[in-house]
Amino acid sequence: MGTLYLVRHGQASFGADDYDQLSDLGHRQSVRLGQTLAGKGLTFDAVITGTLRRHAQTWAGIREGMGLPTSAAAGAPVLEWPGLNEYDSHALIRAIAPDPLPRPDTPELYRHHFRLLRDALAQWMAGVISPRGMPSYREFVHGVTSALDHVRQHHFQGNVLLVSSGGPIATAVGQVLGTSPETTIELNLRIRNSAVTEFAFTPKRHMLLTYNTLPHLNEPEYARWITYA
Repeated sequence: MGTLYLVRHGQASFGADDYDQLSDLGHRQSVRLGQTLAGKGLTFDAVITGTLRRHAQTWAGIREGMGLPTSAAAGAPVLEWPGLNEYDSHALIRAIAPDPLPRPDTPELYRHHFRLLRDALAQWMAGVISPRGMPSYREFVHGVTSALDHVRQHHFQGNVLLVSSGGPIATAVGQVLGTSPETTIELNLRIRNSAVTEFAFTPKRHMLLTYNTLPHLNEPEYARWITYA
């Protein structure tokens, strides 16, 4: 039996023109996670990431915190998996609210953004809307489950690290537990930056061990490092 560690990227740049970039705090979260993993004596037989910059930057921070070499040939093999990329939240929202929205830079606008996103996710998952430039929800799920299948087929034991985003990780949990679309959405919108989810796996199946944990930020001194977007 093996263990798959699914890590959501560190804090990105919510509200900025380019979201796909870790903030300074996001980098610190990632390094701190790497330090904690190394302190537990964990090593990884393989690493799988999405292809977004924030995924690569999060893995780079974890690797730095673990004190691993930067040379790909000197560490665990790293596989980039496009199916682990996040859905396009802006395309989703535009599909149900086509008029331009103000930047979510106040608490009320922030809440409004996520109310729209929740509604758009539900409609996309039900096949009601087809946001421009996005796959169908069935195709999105396949991108995630194909990565889980790869882990089961190629890593029969040991530890595997998967670095992705909230949507794919919540989808993976939903598929393993057989949750409803509504529950999957709630899992998605509550996952924290740099959070760790653990699956035990065998060649036949994955089993949920933990969800959305922050073992690296448990101490009071890191309370302000806990972020969601």
